[in-house]
Amino acid sequence: MPWLQLRISSSKSHAEDIENTLLEAGAVSVTFEDNADEPILEPALGETPLWGETRITGLFDAETDTAATTQILKNSLGQSLPDHSWEILEDKDWEREWMKHYQPIQCGERLWICPSWLAPPQPESVNLLLDPGLAFGTGTHPTTFLCLQWLDKLPLTGKTVTDYGCGSGILAIASLLLGAKSTICVDIDPQALKATADNAERNGLQPDQTPVYLPNNAPETPTDLVIANILAGPLVALAPKLASLTKPGGHLCLSGIIESQAEEVMESYRPWFDFDPPVSDEQWVRLTAVKR
Repeated sequence: MPWLQLRISSSKSHAEDIENTLLEAGAVSVTFEDNADEPILEPALGETPLWGETRITGLFDAETDTAATTQILKNSLGQSLPDHSWEILEDKDWEREWMKHYQPIQCGERLWICPSWLAPPQPESVNLLLDPGLAFGTGTHPTTFLCLQWLDKLPLTGKTVTDYGCGSGILAIASLLLGAKSTICVDIDPQALKATADNAERNGLQPDQTPVYLPNNAPETPTDLVIANILAGPLVALAPKLASLTKPGGHLCLSGIIESQAEEVMESYRPWFDFDPPVSDEQWVRLTAVKR
């Protein structure tokens, strides 16, 4: 069954009123998008900020009377409706539509990230089978890809690893498949912990190799490697914590950082670590270091 969607260009100050009006007029969902290429890269924890120029889309049943609904919106808002347009949205199996565009990715010489529903292109390689579910981390984003390339080059046999902000579990699982002995997986989102556990099982790993924890319950045991693919602000705040979780002589990998933030992040870790030269992909940076 097709749907109708009404797209409205708005300023941030009017976005909430338009959202409420769309829902009152019968919209089954409302979404917000950046309408002026002004990405919000690092919102504060618990915040859902909007862009200065926001595109609001209301999704309606295909039988909706568009003229009547438009008039309802105008009357309710008490003003002329901002720049807007109605469009037909053909119904699809959206899960399968997404799956079509997610293909195997080679990360370095040994490691491949493969969607769990596709056969690995190189069965003899180290193949990580991934279904990210609702958690972040498929390997396609530069922040994750840079970490995977780093792991692919390391001698990981017998090492212990902390993945702080584990998301889908991709970095912890890659470490284990590349030879690490065990991991500690930490995230603030219970959905991420479930995705990590599911993906670990999908790759034939034992639960005791990838235990998952919320931060307050996580063990304080230092490990040989600590990986944190989060954002610059939390990384700066977590510097003492991540330093304490890294063994002397151990390796640290930080990602989720844009180029302009790299120096601030490194400065917060320099009391404990000696850094390698930063590695960039697009505007993103990976920072690696060894603990003194």
